[in-house]
Amino acid sequence: SSSCRTHPHPQLQGTSSVSARRKETSNGRTRTRKRSHPRVVIVSAGSSIKPSRSSQMKATDFLRTHLKTLAPYTPIEPFEVLSQKLGRAPGDIVKLDANENPYGPPPEVLDALGTMKFPNIYPDPECRRLRGLLADYVGVPAENILVGCGADELIDLLMRCVLEPGDTIVDTPPTFTMYAFDADVNAAKTVQVPRLDGFKIDVDGVSEAVREHGAKILFVTSPNNPDGGVISDKDLRRLLDLPCLVVLDEAYIEFAKEDSRSSWVLERENMVVFRTFSKSAGLAGLRVGYGIFPTDLITYLWRAKQPYNVSAAAELAACTALENVDYMNTVRDMLVQERGVLMRELDSIWFLEPFRSQSNFILCKVTGGTEAHELKQKLQNEYGVMVRHYNKALLNGYIRISVGKPEQHVVLMAALRDIADKL
Repeated sequence: SSSCRTHPHPQLQGTSSVSARRKETSNGRTRTRKRSHPRVVIVSAGSSIKPSRSSQMKATDFLRTHLKTLAPYTPIEPFEVLSQKLGRAPGDIVKLDANENPYGPPPEVLDALGTMKFPNIYPDPECRRLRGLLADYVGVPAENILVGCGADELIDLLMRCVLEPGDTIVDTPPTFTMYAFDADVNAAKTVQVPRLDGFKIDVDGVSEAVREHGAKILFVTSPNNPDGGVISDKDLRRLLDLPCLVVLDEAYIEFAKEDSRSSWVLERENMVVFRTFSKSAGLAGLRVGYGIFPTDLITYLWRAKQPYNVSAAAELAACTALENVDYMNTVRDMLVQERGVLMRELDSIWFLEPFRSQSNFILCKVTGGTEAHELKQKLQNEYGVMVRHYNKALLNGYIRISVGKPEQHVVLMAALRDIADKL
């Protein structure tokens, strides 16, 4: 009968799965020695074929176990989705929920992108031109700067390089939630030390947690998201004396009175600073962030990062923005001024308690029996005004409002006053 034979090696194609080797004997006769191939499966025609194990497998069988219980990150909905969801034209939506820069990047950025050369060529994997401009802008050597597809990529890259599965980070909620999310992705543990009244960091509590749990990384956001508070030099120095890597996230530093601590990295072997083009430069949609790292540490990050992680368009936009810093500074000053105006107006709403901020957003406690989530939904569905609400225990009674243009605030305040009159 015929049979179906498969071979694990191409050179065996066309030969039987059982080979015969002839060997001369001393008397000139030949004898045949059969040799089987243990990796070969022979299925005779007409025989029943049993299903292999692979047909009973699921794709999820190959997943890392800890990812099966990972809670997804909850992002802000895109403008187009919001437009369809609310039945409003994009221009009729007041979007104050994602801390985006309402003025956008310098006009020269759009001109540069429209005339970009060689989009068919891979980008510079080292972002040399951008790092050179950043060195002048930040005041640290280019050798200490690494650029990423947003600071989010660098947070994950740092964890992949530093954390073993089961290692610990320390987080200070309420704060930027990507730290805990990326720790979960990398099979690390997160020890949370809640902030004190007024969202001040509990330095004593953090110090105890780092030592007790042997934490490798401590994340500190300044100005902090969502309250806009800034850590003092004194408290930061205390944290830097701890036996761990201290990551200072300065995504919103351009809006603060205090200067950046980027240059501190040159004197501290256990310090990293993250910054971004998403906020003051108005490039959130192009995803460009950067980190300032100690010289010894950055060597290994270079080895582990994806080679073409920043697109040519993103680098061009960031470079052009840095070549037009005057525009960026003007927009920043406008937003800081408007922040003060908005703060006073929000304070006039009887069910809101706004917190003073050094960023481009204002956190408000919702009081007087009003539910924060219901307020968020009412502003969205009835007035087309988007603000941020967090479905988390520490922030359930709060909304966060991004600083926008004066005309956007007119719509926001009219909606809030209308709601206040009806309560």
